[in-house]
Amino acid sequence: MHIQILLVIVAGISVGVVAGFLLSKKIGAKHLEGAKAQSERLLREALQEAEQTKREKLSEARDEIFKLRQDAEKEIKERRGELQRSERRLEQKEENYDRKLEKISQKEDELRNRESHLEKRFKEVEDLRQEQVSRLEEVAQMSREDARNLLLQEVEQDAQHIIGLRLKELEEKAKREAERKSREIIVTAVQRCAVEHTSDVAVSTVALPSDEMKGRIIGREGRNIRAFESLTGVDLIVDDTPEAVTLSSFDPVRREVARLSLERLIVDGRIHPARIEELVEKAGREVEENIMEAGEEALLETGIKNMNNEMVRILGSLKLRYSYGQNALKHSLEVSHVSGIMAAELGLDEDIARRAGLLHDIGKAVDHKIEGPHALIGADIAKRYNETPVVVNAIASHHEDVEQQSVYDVIVAAADAVSASRPGARRESLDAYVRRLEKLEELAKSFNGVSKAYAIQAGREVRVVVASSVTDEGIINKLAWDIARKIEEEMKYPGQIKVTVTKEIRSVEYAK
Repeated sequence: MHIQILLVIVAGISVGVVAGFLLSKKIGAKHLEGAKAQSERLLREALQEAEQTKREKLSEARDEIFKLRQDAEKEIKERRGELQRSERRLEQKEENYDRKLEKISQKEDELRNRESHLEKRFKEVEDLRQEQVSRLEEVAQMSREDARNLLLQEVEQDAQHIIGLRLKELEEKAKREAERKSREIIVTAVQRCAVEHTSDVAVSTVALPSDEMKGRIIGREGRNIRAFESLTGVDLIVDDTPEAVTLSSFDPVRREVARLSLERLIVDGRIHPARIEELVEKAGREVEENIMEAGEEALLETGIKNMNNEMVRILGSLKLRYSYGQNALKHSLEVSHVSGIMAAELGLDEDIARRAGLLHDIGKAVDHKIEGPHALIGADIAKRYNETPVVVNAIASHHEDVEQQSVYDVIVAAADAVSASRPGARRESLDAYVRRLEKLEELAKSFNGVSKAYAIQAGREVRVVVASSVTDEGIINKLAWDIARKIEEEMKYPGQIKVTVTKEIRSVEYAK
């Protein structure tokens, strides 16, 4: 602020000097004093203006300082009020806690007094009861033990009648239960007389008119075979086999589409990517139609109604699935018929039995896409498409993956075993099957601490028994995990294998 005032003064002096110089030069010495007077006047005006500005600035600064002080005092006052309110709340809480503690102490005193009073009253009641018992013995001229025996005799006589009625009721109930249990025993016995195996076919062979056709199938720089494999999702194997090529895929629908497409390409003779795409698309539509027709025919043959279209399609796709040379759809139809016959013989619902039998292997249609046993996969599919819980559990339990809950579960399992084990139903290599089970047992026995190993459920489960010296539960769990991982690395098998590790405990005593 002082600098501004000095600048104004200096400016005024400069203006006066310059003006006086010019005036003196033009007018001469005659006007010199007038110029000086004018410069002094300008200087005085500048000083007055600077002083006025200084006073105004000082006044504004005082006002601003006063305002800031008021705001600060107001904020301090508000904070002080908030602190006072917080202190009052804390004081009130402390008072409340003190009152509660005081009430608790009073209640404890009351409870102690009441307890002592109750003990006193209980003693008085006991004394009074003893006195009454003594008087009753005097009046009845009978001891307490004699009275108890007399009462027991009367109660026993009444109980004899009630027990007789109850025995008759239980006998009738036992007769009703015996018929139901006998049915389960019969079908369980049938089930245990059969054996089941599992195997998949994953290749198809297509005959060629000549070996020259192999080069045309491969195409220039392999473009035809690459187009064919990318469109069908199937591996086309061209090897030294004379006049034949092999189609390999775990998806039977894709493999069938590829087979039809390749056969038509061979007949047509025009083998190039555009023609391959056209015939693959056409074959895919035809295979889907055939699948739906197969599913609908299966429903007509078994007399089953009201099934979801997607379930019908999945059922029809079993026509393309084989197990040890046995067609999965034909096997399902056999199981459906056998289940219906068994249910009719046992006086049960044939429709439920046939439906569960027809759908029991529905999971095999998609087990190459979804991990897990086909029984549980099929149960999930059936549940998703609103099949009844009885049918769902019959599908899930026909390989004992879950516990059997109804007689229909046992019927379907038995019918499945009968269809699979009848003479000529399946082609299988007994030697290969036995070798696989032996290898499974040997692999499990190769671990330290394992005393015995048994392959059961047609190789779907291995039971491992560890020595009694192994006491750590963590070691047992780790052993099961290690065996499962080694099976995955060293063996090839369909589905999954369950590893169950149990501990052997022996206790020996001698009767002398």
